[in-house]
Amino acid sequence: MRRRRSLTTAVGLAAVGTLMLTACSGDAELEAGSGEETAAEESAGSAGATDEFPVTMTHAFGETTIESEPQRVATWGWGSTEAALAVGVAPVGVAEQVFTVGEQALVPWVAEEYEALGAEEPVIFTDPEAGASVPYEEFVEADPDLILAPYSGLTEEQYDVLSDIAPVVAYPENPWTTPWDETITITAEALGRSEAGEQVLSDIDAYFADLAAEHPELEGETFAAIVDSPSEGQVYVYTPADPRVSILEKLGIESAPAVAELDTSDGGFFYALSYEELDKLESDVVIAYTYTESEAETFGESDELQAVPAIADGNVVKVVGNVAVSSVSPPTALSYDWPDGVPAIVDQLAALYDES
Repeated sequence: MRRRRSLTTAVGLAAVGTLMLTACSGDAELEAGSGEETAAEESAGSAGATDEFPVTMTHAFGETTIESEPQRVATWGWGSTEAALAVGVAPVGVAEQVFTVGEQALVPWVAEEYEALGAEEPVIFTDPEAGASVPYEEFVEADPDLILAPYSGLTEEQYDVLSDIAPVVAYPENPWTTPWDETITITAEALGRSEAGEQVLSDIDAYFADLAAEHPELEGETFAAIVDSPSEGQVYVYTPADPRVSILEKLGIESAPAVAELDTSDGGFFYALSYEELDKLESDVVIAYTYTESEAETFGESDELQAVPAIADGNVVKVVGNVAVSSVSPPTALSYDWPDGVPAIVDQLAALYDES
């Protein structure tokens, strides 16, 4: 059984203003009718806050004060949906994950948790460009009282326009760089559920501690995490700054020294390494992220990839498919133990060491 686990342009102001008037008109009609909203229309679990409000969150664009416990939470980017669900709050609107599951669909661990909470599934915000554009009209229609985007690519202009709809919690420093565990902490604090957030992180730590204890053979072994790009004649190598690497280090296995020695990213989470230099990528194991079964089946067969010592020795672990890759890049409060992600990686590593 799997563990359960927040400077507008003139154009932006005008557009949001018009939308807000429309929304207000709709609210007036609702009040003139039944005068009630169903509980499913509010973020499930909203009675469970343990912190006092107001709560002030500091982020890259300044400070956001949340005056009272949010009742209708929306999320944008990656990870905050799962973090909210993990502390008992079901967002009323979430970004679609086109790369992982296609348009207007929920990733499976999120869909499972909505069902487990008995919550109505959310509005899925259109996001065909992975956060490059924001569907403001859809946010207005969802009528959130808090927007969580701690792991996202929001620009300052997008932040300001969204802030005219509801308070927004953005990332602490730079876009798409918030560590996965900080995403959980930020989300929980914004929802007034910091204790629940701490418990989620404690459960994750315990999960990895148990795995490490079960597999002492991994201690001190080294790995390189890569994605092959044959059309470009290079591989992408992930550094310890990437969550898919750092979370595996909780098992005692370490990013290979060669990963750091060849790093040209200047502190980034990945870098490109040409086929001509693959012989320098020395590690005990290679972990390959592949997006299709056919790609996984043929991975490592080329003469170019055979230059990587671990691949030549057959010491390869494969993460297969968009869902499995997404479960660990970055991991979230609900996906860290997704069967085809970390558990599959550990099983394959264990099998390699059983054979040796």
